[in-house]
Amino acid sequence: MTDSSVAKGALVPKATETTRIVKWHTSRSRLFEFLAEFAASPAALIGLAILVIMAGAAFFAPLIAPQDPYDLSRLSILDSRLAPGTASSGGYIHLLGTDGLGRDLLSAILYGIRISLIVGGVSAVAALVIGMFLGLTAAYIGGRVDSILMRIVDLQMSFPPILVALILLAILGRGADKTILALIVVQWAYYARTVRGSALVEREREYIEAARGLRLSHFRVLWKHLLPNCISPLLVVLTIQIGHAITLEATLSFLGIGLPETQPSLGLLISNGYQYLLSGLYWISIYPGIALLFLVLSINLVGDRLRDVLNPALKR
Repeated sequence: MTDSSVAKGALVPKATETTRIVKWHTSRSRLFEFLAEFAASPAALIGLAILVIMAGAAFFAPLIAPQDPYDLSRLSILDSRLAPGTASSGGYIHLLGTDGLGRDLLSAILYGIRISLIVGGVSAVAALVIGMFLGLTAAYIGGRVDSILMRIVDLQMSFPPILVALILLAILGRGADKTILALIVVQWAYYARTVRGSALVEREREYIEAARGLRLSHFRVLWKHLLPNCISPLLVVLTIQIGHAITLEATLSFLGIGLPETQPSLGLLISNGYQYLLSGLYWISIYPGIALLFLVLSINLVGDRLRDVLNPALKR
C-alpha cells in the first residue's frame, strides 16, 4: 500500500465527518430561520402561548384541579348550580361555580380540555396516517388505482362531516373510542387529497426519476424520497384539522351522542348548562364555551402561521 493510498483512505473519515457537520449546521440554520419567521407574527405567538398554557393546564389537571369531576361519589347535589366564588359544603371556593351535578366548573373545564385535545389529536393523527398512505399510493401508482381512490375521496367529502359522524355514532353508540373512530372516518379524505396533490408534483421531479433509474424499490422511493417532500402541507392540514376535530367532537357531545356524562368534554359541559341560560345561570355554559373558543382559536392561529411559513406563495 502506497503512501498516497493511505492518505486518501485517511481523508475519507474526515470528509464524512465534515459532511455531517455541514448537514447539522444547515438543518440548525433552517430551524432558526423557521422559528424566526414564525415568531414574526404576534398573533401566532399569542395563539401558541394560549395553546401551551391550556394544554399544560389540561395535562396537569389532576394536580391543579380542586376536584376530580370523574369521581361521582364525591359530588354533592347540594353544591349544584353554585355561583362563581361561592364556597361549597366541602369548604373550598368554586372560582367558576358548579354545574347541575355539583361538579366544580373549573375542574370540569380542565379535564374537558384534556379530553378534547386527546380526542382531537388522536383522531387527526390517525386520519393523517390513513390519508397519507392512500394519497401517496394513488399519486405514485396512478391510473385506475388513482381514479378509484379519488372517487372514494370525492364521495366522502361530498357529505357534511357532521352528518357522517352523526350516522356513525348513532350506529356505534357513545364513547371516546367510538367518537375517535367517527372523526377518523370524517377526516382522512382531507389528508389523502392534500398529499396526493403534492405527490403528483413531486413525482415528476428529477430526483424521483434518478431514484427510479437506480432501480430502488418502490417502498424506498415512496417513503424515503417522495414522502419527506410532502410533509409541509400535511403539517398545516394536521394543525387545522385538530381544531376542526375538537369543534366537531364538541358539537357531537352537545347533541348528546358524543362522549358520555362520566367524561365531561367541553361540548357536554356547554350542553349541561344550556337549559339554565334563561334562568340566569350563565356560567354553566358560558365558561366552557369561552374555553372552547380560545382553544380552537389558538390552534387556528398557529396553523394559519404554519401555512404562511411553510408555503411562501400563500403569504399575505
